[in-house]
Amino acid sequence: MTRPTHGGNLDWAVTLINCPNSAVLDFSASINPLGPPQSTIEAIIKGIKQLAHYPNPDYPQFRQAIGQHHHICQDWVLPSNGAAELLTWIAWEAHNLEGVLLPSPCFADYKRALNTFNIPFESYGLDELAMGLKYRGNVALLVNNPHNPTGKLWDKKTLIPYLQQFPLVVIDEAFMDFLPPNEQESLIDLIPDYDNLIVVRSITKFYSLPALRIGYGITHPDRIKKWQKWRDPWTVNSLAQLAGIEALKDTEFQQKTWQWLKPSREKLKDDLAQIKGLKPLPSSANFILVETRIPSPQLQLELLQREQILIRDCLSFPELGEKYFRVAVRTQEDNQRLSNAITQTYQEINSI
Repeated sequence: MTRPTHGGNLDWAVTLINCPNSAVLDFSASINPLGPPQSTIEAIIKGIKQLAHYPNPDYPQFRQAIGQHHHICQDWVLPSNGAAELLTWIAWEAHNLEGVLLPSPCFADYKRALNTFNIPFESYGLDELAMGLKYRGNVALLVNNPHNPTGKLWDKKTLIPYLQQFPLVVIDEAFMDFLPPNEQESLIDLIPDYDNLIVVRSITKFYSLPALRIGYGITHPDRIKKWQKWRDPWTVNSLAQLAGIEALKDTEFQQKTWQWLKPSREKLKDDLAQIKGLKPLPSSANFILVETRIPSPQLQLELLQREQILIRDCLSFPELGEKYFRVAVRTQEDNQRLSNAITQTYQEINSI
């Protein structure tokens, strides 16, 4: 089986160690370990009765729920089959431009979408974005905020000038909801003022629903109408729609997640920093990028074989390669098991 370019591929992992998927503790996919929320599970169960009917392809109830969640008109909202579907239409949106500027390193699916339509792209460094990009011309800018895989958060003051500089600006905020509202740096509230702005969101990560594939885009209504003509009908299934509506209303789950994440992330970062040979980077998301002295594919295999723990190597990020790995933040118990396993693995490898 081919080495995966995304996290969470347990089928690939178990082929290496010959065990069931359920035996693997997965740190490779950045999914909230507290979910799915009970409210979404109940909505899915009740929604089983709707399987004999097509969903409304305009998704009015779901769009209304998203609009209320972000305090924006539902006409500016487009539910999608995960954020990945939106990346495809964003790539086609850029076909009449000279190209797209991507962060380096970046999520592999950006390039997948652009390559689908032979859209040229160039990379910019994260330091360049902070200091002011020098690129000009008829190109689109894509920013991942918080950035994957580093977890770096860009403030709005840094990003707003680019809305006047580039004809199309795409902000991928798939991990933004892991920050409490008073710490978020979302550009959603600027959508009505900039018709060149597209914000991409994911429901699957925060609410632990990756199998349902739920995302949405927020942009100018004219662009949404255009995308609706391009896309296949019924891209969001009825159960995903019901789960998304309930998830966005679950304020108790949201509060519980915000209260869990920050202390758990900082504790895990501190524990990893104590291991000689590792250098974890600061993060504002629910994952941590770690520089490693032991090549990440080797460390990944050792952890799988010894402890049935799966971490994310960074081979799909060419700029990082085997010098880094990424881990999701999980429960305190899981995080402790990870740090203990890495400590022991480092000690045994170094003693050889």
